[in-house]
Amino acid sequence: MQKVTNFVVFCNVLLMENRNKLGYIHLNNYLKEVRTQGRYSFTFDELKNTLGASVAAIRQSLFRLKTRNEIAVIRQGFYVIIPPEHSKQGMLPPYLFIDDLMKSLNKQYYVGLLSAAAMYGAAHQQPMGYTVVTNSPAPRSIEKLQIIFFPKQNFVQEGIIQKKTAAGYINVSSPERTALDFFDYIHKFGLNRITTILQELTEEMKPSTLAKVAENSLNTAAIQRLGYILENEIGNEKLSAGLYKTLNNRPFFMIPLSSQKEKKGEINSKWKIIKNMEIESDI
Repeated sequence: MQKVTNFVVFCNVLLMENRNKLGYIHLNNYLKEVRTQGRYSFTFDELKNTLGASVAAIRQSLFRLKTRNEIAVIRQGFYVIIPPEHSKQGMLPPYLFIDDLMKSLNKQYYVGLLSAAAMYGAAHQQPMGYTVVTNSPAPRSIEKLQIIFFPKQNFVQEGIIQKKTAAGYINVSSPERTALDFFDYIHKFGLNRITTILQELTEEMKPSTLAKVAENSLNTAAIQRLGYILENEIGNEKLSAGLYKTLNNRPFFMIPLSSQKEKKGEINSKWKIIKNMEIESDI
């Protein structure tokens, strides 16, 4: 009786191993299919619907691939495939999966701020994180990958362009949108750093495009501060002129250059700016 029991246990173990092996083979075939589509990422739900296997079997197969550094988990239920050329880093650059990630979260987005500025050669120094602007509420930032999400209450499409990558296209803010966005998050970057970036970013900006982006912006204070800095700190009157026309089509009031300092200083009546700090650029 004991021998029969042991034989049954052995058969069950062998059957389970064969099933796991078969599931592993199917998973590998699925990942190859994903790569032939030019994608580097997939979701657990996509995998489950395609393979039709049990959740436990899929998780076990995924665990094997993860331990072999062939896939990585970005966030719960979202995975990326690690090709040989990226196996040493153990991770993909975010631009290869950010579009799929945001689609899986059903969020509007664009790569913006420091990461966008870097694409235009205006980051001054390499950004420490990957900055993504998304409609509010923003997902939680992915600290292990230094992907930082910035929420935007009034998300509009004006000033968003598409950049081609090896995995397709990603949304990126135009130079003009990037410049204006910095003043939406002025407390995160500081005026000195923003001005340093603007000195290089202005080379990529067009007056007509900047004016159009500003027309669609509800943050009047951001337009005032950007216009003032472009004219008085950077000396680019062509870019600032379009912003001033935009301001004249809406009410605007006296504001401090820095919202974090006392409202005392020289007054610029044109832009209605209280110059309550001296800007020190790194260039």
